[in-house]
Amino acid sequence: MILLQLSAAQGPAECCRAVANTLPILFAEAATGRVAVQVLEQEDGPEPETLRSVLLSLEGDEAKAFAGSWEGTIQWIFQSPYRPGHKRKNWFIGGQLFETDETAPSDEIRFEACRASGPGGQHVNKTDSAIRAVHVATGLTVKVQSERSQHANKRVARMLLQHKLNAAKEANEAGQRAKRNQAHKEVERGSPIRVFSG
Repeated sequence: MILLQLSAAQGPAECCRAVANTLPILFAEAATGRVAVQVLEQEDGPEPETLRSVLLSLEGDEAKAFAGSWEGTIQWIFQSPYRPGHKRKNWFIGGQLFETDETAPSDEIRFEACRASGPGGQHVNKTDSAIRAVHVATGLTVKVQSERSQHANKRVARMLLQHKLNAAKEANEAGQRAKRNQAHKEVERGSPIRVFSG
């Protein structure tokens, strides 16, 4: 399984519209290429029918190549539907590919079965096949109910949790780099703890 994230990053509502516009095209291409695509997570944008980001799982023999064809900057050209007369017509979003390790040590993850919830009426799976995965060391949790069996949902939950752990690690490292950069600007003049000469 491959994870692909489409994101408007910090872009305006028009970029969030571009993410939403991209999804049906991606799904149509995946169907012709026999790649199974599922939405794992999505963050709504500021306007109706817009998406700030969406995380997709891709499965199939061509999943990696297919995901690679969506990795990078994606440009949309259209007049802003939110700001009449706005001159800008070019909107950019990003596609990022993630390969996660499905063999993460299971003793670090606690799985809990729970009932599926959300919209769908009679189509919502009424059994306790949804899975909540908790990473014991960090307390990070994910809930997956996209598959029909606990086993399949555990597999997706493990990958999604690994993705979140990787993202948290990258954010922490970025924060540490930002602190180091800030330290260059905060050097106190006077009161030295060591003095060198020569």
